[in-house]
Amino acid sequence: MKKIIFILVAIVIGWFAYQFIQPEQIETKRVKPIPNVVVAKVAMLPVRDEVEAIGNNKAFESITITPKVTEQIAEINFNDGDIVKKGDLLVQLRNREQLAKVNAAEVKVRDHLRELDRIRSLVTSKTVAELERDRLQTLIDTTRAELEQAKAALEDRAIHAPFSGRLGLKLVSVGSLVSPGTQITTLDDVSKIKLDFSVPERFIQEIALGKNVEAKAIAFPDRIFKGVVTSIDTRVNPTTRAVLVRAIIANADAALLPGMLMKVKLIKQNRETLLLPESAIIPIQSKHYVYVVNEENIVERQQVTLGIRNRGWVEILDGLVIDQPVIIRGLLKVRPGDEVITQPAEAFNFANVAGAESAA
Repeated sequence: MKKIIFILVAIVIGWFAYQFIQPEQIETKRVKPIPNVVVAKVAMLPVRDEVEAIGNNKAFESITITPKVTEQIAEINFNDGDIVKKGDLLVQLRNREQLAKVNAAEVKVRDHLRELDRIRSLVTSKTVAELERDRLQTLIDTTRAELEQAKAALEDRAIHAPFSGRLGLKLVSVGSLVSPGTQITTLDDVSKIKLDFSVPERFIQEIALGKNVEAKAIAFPDRIFKGVVTSIDTRVNPTTRAVLVRAIIANADAALLPGMLMKVKLIKQNRETLLLPESAIIPIQSKHYVYVVNEENIVERQQVTLGIRNRGWVEILDGLVIDQPVIIRGLLKVRPGDEVITQPAEAFNFANVAGAESAA
């Protein structure tokens, strides 16, 4: 019993000693620091709906120069890569026999015409029968036909440029015996380029003549070539489920060549819409949210409906209004109801990105 009393007395003495030895402490509540976040204001910016595809260049006009007849080459009037105009003489084949036939036919026509002139007065005076005049007229018509045939054969020995353009490599030499099908060179009109590309069939309703296209070539990575849709194929490819579209691109400096592979953007529509940086979006299952900051700098969660996404920015179809501040960095540090210190986003975060995409 004495032992128990001794223990209780020791506890009481120890408690009083603690109260007098230790200084009085004021209980302080730990204060949570106010986080800093970066916000961007919802902006109405120009965007465009586009379809990307891969296309191939073709010359506006293109042929392989070949002879119509079998003959030796007498003269070649071009060099590799020459630019020629429509009607320029490219190749002259041997034509002495054809020249002789043309001269002979012309002589016959003149002779028959003189004879017809002599007998006209005789026919009028009934000295010569009309049958003789008709016979001479038939001879004249026949000889004229022979003259035209000889001239056509002569023209076949002269190969002219059917349109203006640039020649390819010379594949023959003077003295070569050529025949129909022999390739002499190529001729391409590249003042304009035909750009053919395939578009998925789901976009058919949005494709129309006159739509703008922009294309890039590997050879010119910093250059954008602009064109206009001029033709749409009447059939959908059953294998690729795509329709072939043709655009015409101006090529005054001949930078583009036939056969080049091009990355194409078909611009379906230009419009203005609400945009935000993609980093502001918080996906939760099938829904999307953002953290907005109200006038008291309090965080609120807001559900949004998204449209198109492209290169770091996203279209807002519903849920936000213009100039509403949205948190784009620091999302992990805050929760709805928290007070925050805001810092404006750099201009290039999304406004410049969207503007550049629209102007590209």
